[in-house]
Amino acid sequence: MAAEIHSRPQSSRPVLLSKVEGHQDVVSAALLIPKEDGVITASEDRVSYCAKCMLKDGDTLTTVFSSPFPQHRTIRVWLKRDSGQYWPSIYHTMSSPCSAMAYHHDSRRIFVGQDNGAIMEFHISEDFNKMNFVKTYPAHQNRVSAITFCLTSEWVISTGHDKCVSWMCTRSGSMLGRHYFTSWASCLQYDHETRYAFVGDYSGQITLLKLEQNTCSVITTLKGHEGKVTLSLDSN
Repeated sequence: MAAEIHSRPQSSRPVLLSKVEGHQDVVSAALLIPKEDGVITASEDRVSYCAKCMLKDGDTLTTVFSSPFPQHRTIRVWLKRDSGQYWPSIYHTMSSPCSAMAYHHDSRRIFVGQDNGAIMEFHISEDFNKMNFVKTYPAHQNRVSAITFCLTSEWVISTGHDKCVSWMCTRSGSMLGRHYFTSWASCLQYDHETRYAFVGDYSGQITLLKLEQNTCSVITTLKGHEGKVTLSLDSN
């Protein structure tokens, strides 16, 4: 019997197609824009400005005071140009570091979670050259760790380092409900059809919740991890 030798398939490696360069500090979120050669990023770039007051006495200029403005963080929308490079078409500064972000392409709405616990909603113009502020949601008392938006129910759902998951109405901006955990909530996945929310926390636990209009119920709790959890939901 002749032995048949099969060559071992070479392991596939990711191929670098392009790079988006320009941030000077930690990039906290990066989302692709569907059907567009575009990316939305949030970073902790510290953009600071300085105001000076100077007096002129003859040919001499004297600085009376120099006052730095507060440092800001940035949200940028990058579009791929004819040169093949990505250039920012929107450059927006935020007063608090951006810790999480969600984008809904059909409605072109961005939800940005911040270190101060607030979530800010923006609307992007059709040509992706302008971003307008919509409203602020007082979702948490500490850093926002994850956000998702459900267009069907008009809910923005989020988790934070205040050990809770919250869901708010985007029509009224009002809080609908909160559920607290024993540890920081680190991640979130949400199924729009069943209204099931999977929340991972820093203790290694995953809690499955059924969200309702003004309340929620705990379906089950999954234990097995020994530290911070990250989640990915298979819609199939």
